[in-house]
Amino acid sequence: MISFQRILYFFHLDNETNLKIRQCLQETLYCKELQDLINLNGFIECELPNKLLYTFLGRLTLMNNSSIPLDNKQFLHRGSILRNTNWIYGVVIYTGEETKLMLNKTVNSLKKSTMDRFLNSQLKTVFLLIILLSLVCAICNTLWTKKNFKNHWYLELKDADSYTLFLQFISFFIIFHNTIPVSLQVYVRVVRLLQAWFIKNDIDMYHEENNSPAMVKSPNLNFELGKVKYIFSDTTGTLTKNVMQLKHCSIAGELYYEGSRNKIIKNMKNHSRRSYILEFFRILLTCQTVVSERFQYAGGIVNNSISPDELALVTGSQKFGFTCLTRCPNSVTIKTLDLEEHYEILNIIEFTNSRKRMSVIVRTSDSKIKLYCKGADTAIFKCLSKIEEKYKNQTIVHLNNFARAGYRTLCFAYVNISEKFYEKWKEEYLKASCVLINREAAKNKVAEKIERKLKLIGVTAIRNKLQDHVPKTIEALMSAGIKIWLLTGDKQETAINIGLSSRLITQNGPIIIFNKSKLMDLKLAVRKNTHSRDYLFNKNNCTLVINGQLLEHALSNDIKMDFLKLCVNFKSVIVCRISATQKAEVVDLITNYTNEVTLAIGDESNDIPMFNKATIGIGVIGLEGLQASNSSDYSISQFKYLSKLLFVHGASNYKRISMMIYFCYYKSVCFFTLQLWFAMYSAWSGQILFDRWSFCAYNVLYTAIPPLIIGLFLNTYSADKRLKNPQLYMPTKNIFNYKIFWVWIVVAVFHSMFIFWICLLFMKHEVIWTQGIVSDYSVLGNAIYTSSLVIVCLKAELHTQSWSFVVHLTTLISILSWISFIIVNNQLKKILLIFSASIDLSEIILTSSIFWIALIFTTSVIFITDLAAITIKRTLCNNYEIK
Repeated sequence: MISFQRILYFFHLDNETNLKIRQCLQETLYCKELQDLINLNGFIECELPNKLLYTFLGRLTLMNNSSIPLDNKQFLHRGSILRNTNWIYGVVIYTGEETKLMLNKTVNSLKKSTMDRFLNSQLKTVFLLIILLSLVCAICNTLWTKKNFKNHWYLELKDADSYTLFLQFISFFIIFHNTIPVSLQVYVRVVRLLQAWFIKNDIDMYHEENNSPAMVKSPNLNFELGKVKYIFSDTTGTLTKNVMQLKHCSIAGELYYEGSRNKIIKNMKNHSRRSYILEFFRILLTCQTVVSERFQYAGGIVNNSISPDELALVTGSQKFGFTCLTRCPNSVTIKTLDLEEHYEILNIIEFTNSRKRMSVIVRTSDSKIKLYCKGADTAIFKCLSKIEEKYKNQTIVHLNNFARAGYRTLCFAYVNISEKFYEKWKEEYLKASCVLINREAAKNKVAEKIERKLKLIGVTAIRNKLQDHVPKTIEALMSAGIKIWLLTGDKQETAINIGLSSRLITQNGPIIIFNKSKLMDLKLAVRKNTHSRDYLFNKNNCTLVINGQLLEHALSNDIKMDFLKLCVNFKSVIVCRISATQKAEVVDLITNYTNEVTLAIGDESNDIPMFNKATIGIGVIGLEGLQASNSSDYSISQFKYLSKLLFVHGASNYKRISMMIYFCYYKSVCFFTLQLWFAMYSAWSGQILFDRWSFCAYNVLYTAIPPLIIGLFLNTYSADKRLKNPQLYMPTKNIFNYKIFWVWIVVAVFHSMFIFWICLLFMKHEVIWTQGIVSDYSVLGNAIYTSSLVIVCLKAELHTQSWSFVVHLTTLISILSWISFIIVNNQLKKILLIFSASIDLSEIILTSSIFWIALIFTTSVIFITDLAAITIKRTLCNNYEIK
């Protein structure tokens, strides 16, 4: 990529609104004319096409055999929008279907819901029962035929054999196979999509500031939102606003506040710490990726960065009188009070999650080479010189004070490098930068050779405020019985302070801190506390704090299971100084160990592995871009929206889908087992009790709407009540299980048995209507059909629990559609001579008092029984006060 401008921007293809830096190689910068391109000879080697949007590995080899590393800074995606440059020359690397954009257009495999696994297992069980039932009925038919075929000569029966048994088995299987609600998967998919639409259009989860509604990418997990047990949360940008502000800094043991510019100016004049102050701000202004440009219309310097931390450091430095004037790929110009300084950038060793530090190697105007480094205290301290420094201890005191106050902390250090050592190291680093396999590991190994014997200069304290209503949200989540793990890269003191301010750590609640440096001490601490886990569980307000280094030991040794058993008893856990890989490992371990539904929430790309391991991944749309949001199952703009997503949409959707599944099986079993009772009554004949069209239309037409009504409108409590009473979330976790499923099946069998035998009792063949007509099995069948349909519709309305005009209307439509069919059927019979099995049924049934008495009796008994059962259950199960 070649351009006249040395720095350029573009909008990323993942719809991020923040601009990203792309730059050309210094070795090809001279190519500005067509002839220069013609004379440029070489070849490019790169990795195979892949889906990784944010990484690219390659190398350019010129004809002089010099190899130049290529990475994401020189890579433009298909679909990108180029900004802030007039033109570029480039080489096409991937084309067509091999571009990263096209590879990412493939549909990712959705996470499988526990509901899907449950349905698949129960489907197999029900299918086996249908086969068994069909076989039993066929055997009964065979035995009855063998015994009675001679006595019932008018039936023209023949002695039963194996072929007859097989035919009867097929007949009964055809009748009973409808017991499996094949339309259930359609219902589930439709309801999931409509529920996702409700979530997306919830105005309470719309964030006006960035014009972002809640988004649903995995609607199959709507069910899981109602049974979350563990939440794993990032801090920066997730709990906090990610709007950074430099508040304090400690330079050579001297403390400076945000408004201490005069103190800085004073100490710059003949003060023993003058050189430290200069080096400190030089590190701040050179060891960063902020692009500072001068614009007359903006009234001075405009800073742009994809890192809120770096932007806060550069902006904060300006308040102290130190400014980054311009930055190019190979140079940076800064202003220290009234003096401009120019630095040549030789190398940048980038920040990674594993390194937790960033370094820049510069050449000063007097040709000295220096390495400036910034990073986490754990990453910097292990690179410091072993020689005791004058101000180190006081600086560490300030560092810990900043952390305890809840600030984000960074350490700054530097070292002078000889020209000879640098030239040797440079060759090694160039070779490592050109490898195409495990490039990052190779670069890190070489970087460690130069990032040593550092001299600690100072530390900074950056404030990052909590988002609105975060404490209230966390308190509500914990009241709902959800255990929260805070996974952060901050210092232990900072993490504890965030835990206190966010109410993750309860007031006056004990904090157990595991900060043992030795493995044996850790083993003893874990086993000692494991014995008291029952006490911890009963106390239920303890918080465990552990750092990432110790976590690595705990999860890789023989105390792993003891450690997990201990951790799951805590209501809240804070893990500090944790890497992205460790985040994913922790989430994976808890998910597999507990078999509970886990939810991971974060806003950065390094949270994506955590999303993939959790049952549900939620991306927060923030200043870090849309990488996390695009790779998550759900996305929201603020952490506070999590309470409504879980308590209202999650709990409601979980219950709605559960009840819809139960109801679909109930209505199918209740209707089609009527054939079992009729088979018993009709000598196991295999005759269908109902009209064939009515038999087929039961699931497709007459009872098609009630399941949707349950799946969309079932509502036990209003949204306000659920938000005010987080404890209502807990009971919903137990409503979908094998026990309740089979209770519904058994109830359906009993209801069908009651309907059949009561209707048969009312409509025996001895009953004669006023017109002189005697009832037959078709009259009995339609009476039973009507009773079954009315009972199913009323049961759906009863379990919807939110009676409205729509609910009543759909119930009425379902019943009237069947009555209309009877009437229309009678008229069509007269015109087209079809449906002969239903001749004059509208006149016989609808004008019969016996039919109406049977209908009212069966419906009333079952409805009142169900209503009483629901009332008793609610009375006994509500052990808490609802506000």
